[in-house]
Amino acid sequence: MFNSCLICTDFNDGLHRLVKFVPDLAQSGLKRIVFFHSVPLWEEGEVPRIDKEKIQAAKQRLSEALEQVPEGIEVKIEVVSGKPLDTIPKILEANSIDVILTGTPIRSLLQEKFFGSTSVGLAKQTAQPLMIIRPQLISTYTEEELSLRCQHLWRYLLIPYNDGPSAHYLLEQIKHYAQNRPEKSFQKCLLIWVIDDSTRQGMLAKYRVEEAQQKLKTVKAQLEELGIEVHTEVKVGNPLQQILETALVFDLSAIAVATDYRNTLLQWTVPSLANDVLRRSWFPVLLFSPKN
Repeated sequence: MFNSCLICTDFNDGLHRLVKFVPDLAQSGLKRIVFFHSVPLWEEGEVPRIDKEKIQAAKQRLSEALEQVPEGIEVKIEVVSGKPLDTIPKILEANSIDVILTGTPIRSLLQEKFFGSTSVGLAKQTAQPLMIIRPQLISTYTEEELSLRCQHLWRYLLIPYNDGPSAHYLLEQIKHYAQNRPEKSFQKCLLIWVIDDSTRQGMLAKYRVEEAQQKLKTVKAQLEELGIEVHTEVKVGNPLQQILETALVFDLSAIAVATDYRNTLLQWTVPSLANDVLRRSWFPVLLFSPKN
């Protein structure tokens, strides 16, 4: 689905393990892979300064990525000093990047507000989508499991859709990246529309199921024109619960969602299904966020 990626690791998220799997990442369609680590400024003393020893140690730790590079694949290592949210945008400016891989632990909304999230911060200020992988999972994969995971990062996506603004944006982004996708990188998707049953209006829910099925047919046709195998599901229930339960049934690679971080006030007052998925899903999440 993507031709290039920036893999950001703090060496606690498990993503540094991917240095051993460059050939497998190449099989997912990636042609350019940049491994990135940000070293905090050395603040002992009155004037903060670059910690050259830690920078060199980080470069050495990531250097294994350069040992087995398939022909036609570009691999770079970027280690700089500073805060990730300050340094990553500069790396993105210097490199042509389609998607950012990052690790984010499962957190509640309150924890995110108080302790912050690098992934959410990146989603707010970068144009590229984020592929968010749980450190608890990637750290426990065997090398055989991780090899397969790297080969199929975006092979089968679960795409929640409800015909709203975020769903329209998500669909347009998926179509955009699918048009010129590498061979075998994005093969199929499952469109799921969940009708919230909190209103308890049975007849209305039945009508909405039929309406959702008809609208999904249109979306399905659009994606099939791009050579994607498309399946559809319409469910009634709690949207988050139904999405996560469906993800357990199908052989999925990731859940794709979109959310708008431009309005800070709305983040506090309006519930967001995408944010709920981002905080609670154990599955990798492909996150898109509009910037204009």
